[in-house]
Amino acid sequence: MNIKDIARLAGVSPSTISRVVNGKKYVKPELRERILSLVKETGYVPNTAARSMVLMRTFTVGIVVPDAFNMFQRQLFSAIEHRLEGYGYRTRLFLVKSEPLSEGKCLARLRAEMLDGVIMLHEVGDPAFYGSLAQSGMPVVTCTFEREGSGFPSIHIDEEGAARAATGHLISLGHKAIGILAGAQFTFGRQRRAGWEAALAAAGLGADEEKVVVVDAYTAEAGRRAMATLLGRGTGLTALFAVTDELAVGAIRALYEVGKRVPQDLSVIGFDDIDISASLSPSLSTVRQPIADMGSEAAEVIVRLISGEGAGLSPVILPYALVPRETTAPSKTQALRS
Repeated sequence: MNIKDIARLAGVSPSTISRVVNGKKYVKPELRERILSLVKETGYVPNTAARSMVLMRTFTVGIVVPDAFNMFQRQLFSAIEHRLEGYGYRTRLFLVKSEPLSEGKCLARLRAEMLDGVIMLHEVGDPAFYGSLAQSGMPVVTCTFEREGSGFPSIHIDEEGAARAATGHLISLGHKAIGILAGAQFTFGRQRRAGWEAALAAAGLGADEEKVVVVDAYTAEAGRRAMATLLGRGTGLTALFAVTDELAVGAIRALYEVGKRVPQDLSVIGFDDIDISASLSPSLSTVRQPIADMGSEAAEVIVRLISGEGAGLSPVILPYALVPRETTAPSKTQALRS
């Protein structure tokens, strides 16, 4: 299968196929999607060696991820990789820890490797990291967060608004004593806590620090430990907002370990809507991030940047969705009223 075969199947010229595969614009979105679907169905693989020689590119995109690669990031990476494959690009993973030495090594590798561009799924703490990447002239996209002042295009959702919606869902069910498993690491952790606080304030409820546990990692085990800490404080919680689904899973485990039922004794809502959330028993109420769309957008933007057509791109803010499931229910007070 070659480019002429794909062109014949699509009913277009080989040059149109080339423009799509190389991320060029001037192709209608519906035609672009049809061509990319044909590329996937036929297994067509562009001649990367020839393209590299002609275009002076390696057709390799670096993906920066945390060393603790969680379920959300795995799904996001898969979506990005799938989309980039349609354009004839390979991906290379760069794992980094949230510590200066690891961040420095990652930066050195990114600058040394023969990459056409970089997609960052991990928010590095050192501001110099972003400045150095910008100075290199390499196309960079940040996905799931925006780094103000970096000049890099970003793809993300309204984190604070989504957290307000999650907390507002609990409030609408009559809950007033609402705790949070929060995170200080990364912009999204701070934004989601701000959303929790804003929703409580709007409802005339106080953001009691006794109802807050700041986790040191966004994992199920960290959620289990944090929930145990909250229970030990005896704050009389009736509901909980966990800033990731994995934290929520750990919190539910901790509740079951002490004989508390979800949602009968305590409602729990998470954030992300990772694959397992709908399959849990009870199924997890959460906020859905459009993971497939985020990955596709990140791939589209980096290809446009590499092709020299992405100057002045605005942040892409995608819609989120509240997904109520079985882990949230009316508070006992609300249930009695109704």
